[in-house]
Amino acid sequence: MYTAMHGKSLAALAATAASLCFGCSPHAGSNPPAGSGSAPGGGPTVTIFALAELRGQIEPCGCTTDPLGDLARTVALVDQARSHGPVVVVDAGSSLFDLIKVPPHRADQEKLKADLIVKTYTQRLKIDAWGVGPSDVGMGLEAVRPARQAVNAKGFAIEPPKVIGQVGVFGVLLPNAIEGLEVGDPIAASKAAIADLKKKGAQVIVALVQAPSKREAAAFVRDAGGIDVAVAGLGALAPEPDKMNPRAEKVGDAWLVVPANRGQVVARIELTLRPGDAPLVDAVGPDAAVAEETRLDTEIKSLEDTISGFEKDPSADKAFVAQKKQELVELRAQRDALKAQPLQAPPAGSYFTLAMVRISKKLACDKEVQDAKATYSRDAGAANVKAAASRPPIAVAAGKPTYVGIDECANCHAAQVEFWQKTPHAHAFATLEASGKQLDYECTSCHVTGWDEPGGSTMASNEPLRNVQCEVCHGPGSIHAEKEGKDVPSTIARRPAPDLCANKCHTPQHSDTFQMEAYLRDILGPGHGEKARKALGDGPTGHELRAAGLAKAGKEIGPGCSK
Repeated sequence: MYTAMHGKSLAALAATAASLCFGCSPHAGSNPPAGSGSAPGGGPTVTIFALAELRGQIEPCGCTTDPLGDLARTVALVDQARSHGPVVVVDAGSSLFDLIKVPPHRADQEKLKADLIVKTYTQRLKIDAWGVGPSDVGMGLEAVRPARQAVNAKGFAIEPPKVIGQVGVFGVLLPNAIEGLEVGDPIAASKAAIADLKKKGAQVIVALVQAPSKREAAAFVRDAGGIDVAVAGLGALAPEPDKMNPRAEKVGDAWLVVPANRGQVVARIELTLRPGDAPLVDAVGPDAAVAEETRLDTEIKSLEDTISGFEKDPSADKAFVAQKKQELVELRAQRDALKAQPLQAPPAGSYFTLAMVRISKKLACDKEVQDAKATYSRDAGAANVKAAASRPPIAVAAGKPTYVGIDECANCHAAQVEFWQKTPHAHAFATLEASGKQLDYECTSCHVTGWDEPGGSTMASNEPLRNVQCEVCHGPGSIHAEKEGKDVPSTIARRPAPDLCANKCHTPQHSDTFQMEAYLRDILGPGHGEKARKALGDGPTGHELRAAGLAKAGKEIGPGCSK
């Protein structure tokens, strides 16, 4: 994604731009050494990859129609950029864990995953500067590793601000960004860091900011001054890909960039350094120009139709029609300028282009990281089973029902179970086994019955309760079975709570096409809510929504990738 906010020549373009290139292929040129300025071919001085809020996601779960986020793909993307010229990789923090506080039973898996992330970041991404955030302290401050950028914090290993080529980088924590962690004055600490970085030759200052909200991040950047680009991690408020702002936001003389969380969208900043003290400007890049041409074409066609209609109307105001014709001339000139010179760079001073790159399944994968993820999955699964076997099962309170499994239900509800066997719920566990995720705490709970409930399934014991069985929606059935159905509705729910599906498993992160009525059409039918199915009437099914989503995402999978 690129924007244009510099100079009078692009003022109109900036004012009318709506949405440019989100997820487009970033421009790759022949880059000169850092600090030498723009190459004759127009390549940038240095490419900066900015991440934030990885939250322990090493790869996509595979549940969504277009899985996003994958360390192997991110590494391949960065390696490809390095083949063209200098690259700087930074992360604003919240990387290691997907939970703010890791529970004891997940400690083994989370530690192994954090090991993988640290190794990948340091050895394969070759990260240059790494901030810290709330998802880094899930196992205590002592788990924060390696040394991080945080000029106003203590309690964990701190790395001093650094200059890479002519890019100066420092990290800062705003108050309450990490609950319970006291921090010093972020403004004073940042001003001192910026002054020191400039003394050491930094021409551009990049700040890695952890903040409780974007509003607070912007206020800090404005008050601190001297920052050129701020990469913000926002903790729980970090945006989902479809909610993020794909444009750099102007804050004083600085630019605020907010990557999407869980490694799903990475900010790629192509920076061209030139002499002068003018503020850094955001330029329209080649890929954004193509998207902007498309937008302008649409607007031009609409205006042409409008003018044509007025010209056929004898009562039309001639002055108004003349005004519209002049607007049409200006729009055509903007489009022609973009076609003639896709890179709209300022006449002087340093500038950058920003692309928000979706880490989608179409990108290539790095084999070394792919192999490391497979090793992690095997080791974490074994550790999870071992740890779970040592945990006592959750006891069922006296007089309360426990889980009995689908075979017991079939004794009295054969028609319902027969229908269930044709639904996706009956094969939920098999989908985990096919991808090797059946022993992963992030996955198993939604593919078994009675997860971590009294008498329900656990990581160590779940065979009779595999798949999404009757008792997920209707509750544990032991008393119901003993009383041969005469307990209804005391221990069995005829219908699940309205928000059960959306809150428990069909979340946006794991089920991007979920729509309650559509999905109900897939699981209601002869023998199982046939009247309710008829009441729903015709309409899309969950299967159809998912099929459409998969078709839109396409079948293409990047080279070296398994999914």
